[in-house]
Amino acid sequence: MRPRVVLLRGHNANPWDLRPWERLRDEFEVVVLVTGSNVYDLEDLDLDVIPVKAVRDLLPGGRIGELASRVPGDRYRDLATHLRGAAIVHSAELGVWFSGQPAELKQELGFKLVLTVWETIPFRDTFRAFRGRGYRRVALEGADLFLAATDRARRCLLLEGAAAERIEVSPPGVDADRFATARAALVPGTGAGTSPAPVIVSPGRLVWEKGHYDVMRAVALLEPPVRLLIVGAGPERERLLRYATDLGVADRVEIRAVPHAEMPAVFAGAACVVLASLPTPLWEEQFGMVLAEAMAAGVPVVASSSGAIPEVLGPGAALFAPGDWPELARLLRETLSDSGRAHDHDPELVRRYSLDAAAERLAAAYRRLLA
Repeated sequence: MRPRVVLLRGHNANPWDLRPWERLRDEFEVVVLVTGSNVYDLEDLDLDVIPVKAVRDLLPGGRIGELASRVPGDRYRDLATHLRGAAIVHSAELGVWFSGQPAELKQELGFKLVLTVWETIPFRDTFRAFRGRGYRRVALEGADLFLAATDRARRCLLLEGAAAERIEVSPPGVDADRFATARAALVPGTGAGTSPAPVIVSPGRLVWEKGHYDVMRAVALLEPPVRLLIVGAGPERERLLRYATDLGVADRVEIRAVPHAEMPAVFAGAACVVLASLPTPLWEEQFGMVLAEAMAAGVPVVASSSGAIPEVLGPGAALFAPGDWPELARLLRETLSDSGRAHDHDPELVRRYSLDAAAERLAAAYRRLLA
């Protein structure tokens, strides 16, 4: 009988995070609890999805419901029923209800609790709301294993108070083969490098901290002109379009949301991928899945040095200080001089961030816990 693994991600279960678990189904029975307010579409995720209710599902949609859910505090309803019989419950982060709630049930139900941690800023109690402080406390006490996405996240966990022997660094995985195949499938002579203008891709939510404005400023400095494709959705869309007009580059800037399944084709046509993340008081780039995808696709990458980005890209990466858009423009000029040729990223890094490697790390961690 396969050990049962229950995945919890609150309202943020998404296919690019959960894809490695598809490769564990021969050894483990893996299920995902998905609320009625889940933000992402899981239609193409090949895992057993179990619909569950949360407090947020009982409230109106939109911002009003989001604020209202903070009064009683969000929680899964009848979570114990869904976790009964689980060998492992795998949630994420400290200070959130979907890690604190299973930690409270762990002793009663007898499962092992694993937490993936992306956070790279040790908030402790000082920067958490009162419920977050309680969730953090029970998660630190109850988790059997913390899987830090980066070494920076590992060091953050140490400052949060997690025991070193309960922390392992376990990066996420992307479908490296799909991204590599999409790039290789370009017919010679039709790739991004021979188009009328090279395409720079800036992927990420349309929010200030993803640095799209800085990419636009850098593009406005480049001669000969290049095209910019901003891939994402979010509240800054209209202002980004207005700013493109103000800078005189509106005819060279496109903004569109792209389903994740289509991202290999987007990167295949890119001359360069830029992640220009800017830190805020409570956030910095925690990993940047698009970095792993771009490396798998063999596309040159230019990125800011926010958070864990230097660690993810490794030695020799083309990095600039967050907000330094003139330096970004210089790096883009240098990178585009080689446009059209596949870029050879460190194959060991590409392998490290593959689905196979991520699945192997998860399976090994589960086996140790259950031994």
